[in-house]
Amino acid sequence: MNKNIYPLLIAQFLSAFADNAILFAVIAMVMQTEHAPSWYVPALQSVFLIAFVLLAPWVGSFADNHAKSRVLIIANLIKAAGAGLLLLKLEPLVAYCIVGVGAALYSPAKYGILPELAGHNDLVKANSWVEGSTILAILTGMVVGAKVADYSIDWALTGTIVLFLISAATTLFLPVKISRTAVSGSKILLFYREVRAFLSSPRSRFAVLGASLFWGAAACVRVIIIAWAPLVLMSHNASDIANLTLFLALGIIAGSALVPHLIPLEHLRRARIPAYLMGLMIMGLSLTETLWPARLVLFLMGMAGGMFIVPINAALQEIGQQSIGSGGAVAMQNFFQNAAMLLSVGAYTLAASLQVGPISALIALGGLLLLATFWVVLKLPETTMPSNP
Repeated sequence: MNKNIYPLLIAQFLSAFADNAILFAVIAMVMQTEHAPSWYVPALQSVFLIAFVLLAPWVGSFADNHAKSRVLIIANLIKAAGAGLLLLKLEPLVAYCIVGVGAALYSPAKYGILPELAGHNDLVKANSWVEGSTILAILTGMVVGAKVADYSIDWALTGTIVLFLISAATTLFLPVKISRTAVSGSKILLFYREVRAFLSSPRSRFAVLGASLFWGAAACVRVIIIAWAPLVLMSHNASDIANLTLFLALGIIAGSALVPHLIPLEHLRRARIPAYLMGLMIMGLSLTETLWPARLVLFLMGMAGGMFIVPINAALQEIGQQSIGSGGAVAMQNFFQNAAMLLSVGAYTLAASLQVGPISALIALGGLLLLATFWVVLKLPETTMPSNP
């Protein structure tokens, strides 16, 4: 393994840890506010996602046309600035949106730099190391961040700022390399042409739409849980919410470990089965009334989700590498995934403002996921060769 991978792993772990810690610091901030409207937490999630959608035509090409190691530094500094504004008590909707801008810039640079650091034979291994460190950061970041935030929101936000800055400093050890020169013309038109080319086959459309379904459902479940847990399980602090989410994440890890033996890329259509199971588990969560059954359902939901998203991600990476470039492919993937997340969370925000309860929302979300999965797989062949996008 190229030694330059290790500074990236450290930087990615610290940045992802801080991303999840700041999320639960913001959740704690809202939960400790008296008479916070029911739509406020999903609105926070929405303003974070808006940056991924609106900036997609620019962040991918920016990452490809500049040294990705330096783009990672800029992105971490933007995220630190957003956390600093939260610490200064600026309106959270504005400050957390700035954190989202940094995250939107960080993502294509993080994945796009891997082919530059690892050779062809080590690329899959490097991806697995990055994904492993990210999962570890998510698990530890949300639990530690929630516990610190329950003690002191100011300390939690200060810690995230420090972690973003250390991550930026660690990135200085990565090589400075520009992968390609800038292409003249409108970035929006270029992005449109890349998207149109990428979605030209049933396999690539299924990969993009499938990933969008997963992330849209996952984002909506996460915000619904914040309203559902206090109502049903009597959970009233950020740590309780984080512990519930932990079982969802553990399920994703378990499903990710099982799926390589069950769903090869040649049989991508099989991914519809765990997608259906995920929809059923979301509906099943609405029927639970005590802690351990809820944890079990969340674990099974995460397992189904992991078995669904891993082959989808593998197909996306393969098609992207062969077509529009690594940074551009990640930015396009982020556009669709975050547009789906924004749509689903926005719909729940509207529903919550109309006094729709979290139990009804879970039932509706699970049903919609079942119908959407059926529609997405309609034209996908049973067998698809990885060499043909």
